[in-house]
Amino acid sequence: MISIFFLGLLCSFLGYTPPSVLNMTALKISLQGNKKDFNYFTFGVLLIVFLQAYVSVYLTKYIANNTALIAFLEKTGIVVLLCLSVYFYYKNKQEKQEKNKKIGNKNSFLTGIFLSILNMFAIPFFCGVAALLMGFNLMRFDTFSIIFFVIGAVIGTYFILYLYGKYAPKIEQKTGNMTQNMNLILSGITACFALLTFLKFVV
Repeated sequence: MISIFFLGLLCSFLGYTPPSVLNMTALKISLQGNKKDFNYFTFGVLLIVFLQAYVSVYLTKYIANNTALIAFLEKTGIVVLLCLSVYFYYKNKQEKQEKNKKIGNKNSFLTGIFLSILNMFAIPFFCGVAALLMGFNLMRFDTFSIIFFVIGAVIGTYFILYLYGKYAPKIEQKTGNMTQNMNLILSGITACFALLTFLKFVV
C-alpha cells in the first residue's frame, strides 16, 4: 500500500511539474496576492484533483476499451482549450489596464476549482498512470489501493503547487518580464495544447 501511495505522489508531482495553466496560475497568484489567496487557490485545485484521480481509477478499464469516448473527450478538449486561450489573452489586456488589481480570497478558491475542472488532461493522465501501474501488478481495484493512490496523487499535486508558490519571487527574478505577461503565456500554452490535440486528428 505504501508503494502505491508513493507512486501516486511521484507520478502526480512529475505530471504537474511542467508549465501548465494550474501551476503558472499558482505562480501568478503567489506574486500578486497573499498567502491566504494562494492557499484558497490550492485547496480549490486539490479538491478537483481528488475527484479526478478517484474517478479515473474506476474508469480506466472502460475508457481504455472505448476509443470513441477518448476521441470525443479529446475533441471537446480542443474547444475548451481554445476558449481558455481567448480568455487568458483578453485577461492579459485587462490586467495591463488594472496593474494594481488584487485577487480576492473567494475568487482564488473558485479559480482553482474552475481551472482544475477545465484541465482536460487530468483524467486521461491519471487513467494512464493507473493502467500502467496495474499493468505491472502494482495496483488493484480494491478500496485501499484506490484510496492510497488518490491521496498520493493529491499530495504530489500539492507539493508542486507549493514549490511554484514558495519560489515565485525567485522565478520572477530569473524570468524578468515573463511573469508580468503571465496571462499571455497561459494563453499560448492552452493554444499549443489545443493545436497538438487537433493535429492528432488530421495527421
